[in-house]
Amino acid sequence: MKKTLKDILFILIGALIFAVGVNYFTIPNRLSEGGILGITIITHYLFQWSPGVVNLVLNLLLLTIGYKFFDKRTFVYTLLSIAACSGFLLLTEDSGNRITEDTFLASIFAGLLVGVGLGLIFRVGGTSGGSTILARMANQSLGWSIGKGMLIIDIIVVACSVFIIGLEKAMYTLLIVYIGAKAIDFIVEGLDEKVAVMIISNSPEVVLATITLKMSQGLTVLDGRGGYTGQNKEVLYIVINKQEIVQLKSIINDIDQNAYVTVHNVHEMMGKGYKASA
Repeated sequence: MKKTLKDILFILIGALIFAVGVNYFTIPNRLSEGGILGITIITHYLFQWSPGVVNLVLNLLLLTIGYKFFDKRTFVYTLLSIAACSGFLLLTEDSGNRITEDTFLASIFAGLLVGVGLGLIFRVGGTSGGSTILARMANQSLGWSIGKGMLIIDIIVVACSVFIIGLEKAMYTLLIVYIGAKAIDFIVEGLDEKVAVMIISNSPEVVLATITLKMSQGLTVLDGRGGYTGQNKEVLYIVINKQEIVQLKSIINDIDQNAYVTVHNVHEMMGKGYKASA
């Protein structure tokens, strides 16, 4: 129950930040967005329809069609996310005065706020609804990846917005979409971003013992063999937070300056003792 209440709080905070980004930076500067949000904003420019109402209607319609793509928890969180985002869009609609007339600055803050808001929602298991559903439908029918589907949807919406907001504002909108995507990645994965490190050293026992002691981290020992020398070697494998990589390199360098070390970004972790990425 405590975790559920915390998740709901994150969704509400994320929805508020999202709405502020749209109503204080995107719409007052006649910019747009990608996906369903972009369609919502364009209908506001064309017909003066309320973004909150249109966002709610479009997302609920798509959620009704694509509910089968979500498990029960994700469906409930997505429904709550749609309601919260639409509600805050409605509440902040009339108070959304232009904070800056600098379109470039507005694009940066619109992307940051919308990205951070959606990132908080995604982090606890919610989704933005519409674009996610369309991307999953494309995955089922066309074999596209979810990421590819969402990117194509965003590009199509932004391209269509050129006829409403003009080419220059559409180019700024691409900047919003890019910054928003990076902000989402940072919120969802950046705070817990992992890297996998493989270490081949002439002193594997010392490296293993030192890392275990100083970093309180477990390592996996793999059996390897040199392709040129044919000599058997122990290969150490460890997954750590990205922020710990400097400490790890320092430890290895102090023990064996000739150690061979490779570092790889980890996109997802599964299994007991690990937290899967959103």
